[in-house]
Amino acid sequence: MTEGSRYERMGIPGLLRGARQAYGAVVRQAFADAGFEDIPRNGAFVLARVYDGSPEPSALSRALGISKQAVSQLIDTMVMRGYLERTPDPEDRRRMLLTLTPRGEDAGTVSWQAATAVDDELTRRLTPDGVAALRAGLIALCEMAEESEEAVSRTGPANSE
Repeated sequence: MTEGSRYERMGIPGLLRGARQAYGAVVRQAFADAGFEDIPRNGAFVLARVYDGSPEPSALSRALGISKQAVSQLIDTMVMRGYLERTPDPEDRRRMLLTLTPRGEDAGTVSWQAATAVDDELTRRLTPDGVAALRAGLIALCEMAEESEEAVSRTGPANSE
């Protein structure tokens, strides 16, 4: 961090938002450079979740902070644009399985390479211990969010009276 940076007085939520933008800008530019200008907003996140085998719509909805209907529309768009394929689950016909098409795999690779470039730049700006501490802090925040979500699902949302 540079001395006198405008970010020094910013709270952690604001810093997290700004940090996310560092990745988003690089990934969007990499998509454009590779000819994937039609990737919808949140498309890179969906590609990554499908790749790692966790594309449950309810999990995507929670992670993105959007409704299940919006996730369904996002997936529909990605299917129509050739990034995803949707097939019935042979074990449960009510469920659909999502897989990456070759175009989706290519776009996912572009996204991963772009995010890795940001990681590499971060590693140049921080010490290895600093990167490890940042990761540990972000993991702790993710775990706290998950615990809060589980508590709400057990007890229901608090009354806002």
